[in-house]
Amino acid sequence: MTNSWMNKARWTTAAAVAALVVAGAAVPASAATPTPSVVAPAAGRVDPAALRKALAGLPDDYVRGAMVKVTGRDGRWTGTAGEWTAPTEAEFAIGSVTKLFTSTVALQLVGEGRLSLDDTVQELLPGLLPDSFAPITVGQLLSHTSGLQKPRCARPGTPVEVVTSAVSCGTPAAPGTTVQYNGINTFVLGLAIEKVTGRTYAEELHDRVLRPLGLRHTRLPADDWAWAEGGLVSNASDLRHFTTALIRGGLLRPAERRLLFTTPSVPGANFSYGGLMSFRLDSGLVVWGKTGSNKGYTSGVFTTPDLDRVLVYSLLSTGKSADEELARIKGIAAAAFRGAER
Repeated sequence: MTNSWMNKARWTTAAAVAALVVAGAAVPASAATPTPSVVAPAAGRVDPAALRKALAGLPDDYVRGAMVKVTGRDGRWTGTAGEWTAPTEAEFAIGSVTKLFTSTVALQLVGEGRLSLDDTVQELLPGLLPDSFAPITVGQLLSHTSGLQKPRCARPGTPVEVVTSAVSCGTPAAPGTTVQYNGINTFVLGLAIEKVTGRTYAEELHDRVLRPLGLRHTRLPADDWAWAEGGLVSNASDLRHFTTALIRGGLLRPAERRLLFTTPSVPGANFSYGGLMSFRLDSGLVVWGKTGSNKGYTSGVFTTPDLDRVLVYSLLSTGKSADEELARIKGIAAAAFRGAER
């Protein structure tokens, strides 16, 4: 799956996951492994039996294989199943998990006084949106409450061309009144980052996040124009390290760190001003993170706010059923966070 932020199947899967909350180098496919391959031993309160059960039966008609990594103060477990026969630390396209990196850069600029949650797109990027559009703020872009319409008219091109084509048809909702998950929000954030810094998004991301954290396996391929919305490649350890540093405050000042868990006063809001999405498990536990799909991978990272348990997963999707894929993801999440409800 290429240029997947525009791909209908990806939008369907992402929307379904987001509504219930809750893809680099390809992993080679080969003969299926009959049972999950456990790479690291379990320790602490992590439930290895539940995790093995969540990965059982792969490959199937909907998921060819999977990689799961659970870490934190609660213990650790790493395993693979099905056609995921590469090392657990293989790189994969992370799709919309990229949004969380972009949101982090934007919040760093807020902390420096170079951006504000109340700055409008029209002020920052004059002429990008039609004159008839109501003012849309940075905070609304981050929390997916901008009202921007789904990008059914979007076409490949530069980030500006992606945005202008995406808003060329359809009618936006009133900003700040509804939650509508939309990758165009993050394209606009990427453009705003470039405007206020005078540097490319890739340069800002590298100097502000990737280099300081030593994320050697996280990069923005030049040929993936999903860009600030969904273009990054990473691996399990880099995603865990990034998420842990973000929530501990290693990337943001205290005021902006608080925004990671602050959602707007909009009915159904499940995205924070830090770009994190909340996901309530059947057990009642609420975890925070981000999902993404690109180039055949459906991936995500979720954590408890106290970092006692951190989950990174990536599935090799067949693209046949978003509902069945979502059911597998929910099973993995339930197993990964079992016992963390205390």
